[in-house]
Amino acid sequence: MKQLFGIPVAMCWTLSVMVLALTGCAALPHDPKETYILITSDTRLPYWQGMLAGLNRAASELRVRAEMDGPENYDPQAEYDAFQKAVRRKPSGILLWAVDAKLMTPGIDAAVAQGVPVITINADAPDSKRLLFIGTDNYKAGSEAGRLAIDLLKERGNVVVFETTAPANANLRLAGLRDTLSKHPGIKITNVVDVKGDPTVAFDSAKRVLDSKDPVSAFICISATAGPEVGEVVNREHLAGKIAVIAMDADPRTLELIQKGAVSASVAQRPFTMGYSGLRYLDQLHHNPPNPLNADWARDPSSTVPAFIDTGTFVITKQNVSAVHQQAGT
Repeated sequence: MKQLFGIPVAMCWTLSVMVLALTGCAALPHDPKETYILITSDTRLPYWQGMLAGLNRAASELRVRAEMDGPENYDPQAEYDAFQKAVRRKPSGILLWAVDAKLMTPGIDAAVAQGVPVITINADAPDSKRLLFIGTDNYKAGSEAGRLAIDLLKERGNVVVFETTAPANANLRLAGLRDTLSKHPGIKITNVVDVKGDPTVAFDSAKRVLDSKDPVSAFICISATAGPEVGEVVNREHLAGKIAVIAMDADPRTLELIQKGAVSASVAQRPFTMGYSGLRYLDQLHHNPPNPLNADWARDPSSTVPAFIDTGTFVITKQNVSAVHQQAGT
């Protein structure tokens, strides 16, 4: 693919459209009482703190208010309750991690019907009336993890996968991973562990696999929760470099384990970018809402609203982890 300044031309086009859309916000009249809310689950995770930083950066530039709410632990029902509470406040817009799309869809539709713009972020609810989805192309992220495994295993080995099945993004990652590995019959997925967003489950499951003495060549963690825990198990068992560990995202513990060699690589998303661009798009939708707000814009060829904005991924290895540490300020 042709590149411009090291960036694929197709991506340059996508980014240029985003820049044009986002910079238009500068001309909008802003009320300092405008409030944009990010609703998620597991708010204690560094991932969401990174997204909140992006949200706050955009809010500072636009001189509006930004908040994050939701349970500290992985709890879809508590997240739904936080979303409902936010809707009752009638904010200028809501960013929502649709951790359970089926649970969230009726609430999203009701919020949009009341005139509250909702953008899904990180995990989508594609059958809802959300205005658009901002996040990772999760099928591609799963494929990237698969390609890393192929390179590390030299076409042969048994793989155990760790995921959290509830969010639709995890299922897409697993599909991308399976499809990529299926072309290499020497590599077999022997088990898929649902960690249910619980780091303890990830740690204990990895320990059981190793204690069982069943042959395993790699652990692939397509759930960010699992990566640091699985890497820690491998590190404690002195198996760094002997069992490949592929993680998700740039959790500080994951970065430390990459430096130690216990985690081989991580497919990192861009939560800061999601929060930053998410608030700016909500701002556009608040000031220039499509009419009607709750139309099926995702299936309208003349829609002024994009259906999906891919914020991209990048791979972290021992070669670039120090630079990532510096950029993240960790």
